[in-house]
Amino acid sequence: MKFDIETLPSVRIAYVRQIGPYGSGNIRVMQRLKEWAKEENLLTESAVLFGISQDNPETVPPEQCRYDACIVIPQDYQMNKIISESKLPCGDYAIFKLKHTAEDIQKAWNQIFPAIQNGGYLMDNKPVIERYKGHMILDDDCEICVPVKTDIN
Repeated sequence: MKFDIETLPSVRIAYVRQIGPYGSGNIRVMQRLKEWAKEENLLTESAVLFGISQDNPETVPPEQCRYDACIVIPQDYQMNKIISESKLPCGDYAIFKLKHTAEDIQKAWNQIFPAIQNGGYLMDNKPVIERYKGHMILDDDCEICVPVKTDIN
């Protein structure tokens, strides 16, 4: 499976958190974020959204898994109390582009980790991120961003 290595910059984000099993709840919380962002005039053609699965469902009970639906916000944007704010730390990521369908994502998960290992990279201890930018927000496309260590000497 083909991927590119990219250094994601540290960015300011607004987010909505869902706690519980990953799945349909993630979709609802992302929709809630999009509605808020649209009202705030943040959901533009240049918007960047992230879906961050904060926990590994193989080691954390499903009812405790955290998923954050996020949007990059400008440094000068004045936050309100309706939504949370954080920073996405910078780091190196293996970027996999794919269709955002259940079938394509399941297929990708089976190929991503062997592809990273075969590429000579090790995973970094950060959450995996789904990224949606530009047309991807409206289309069925996404990028799976897997944190990697690029200096493994």
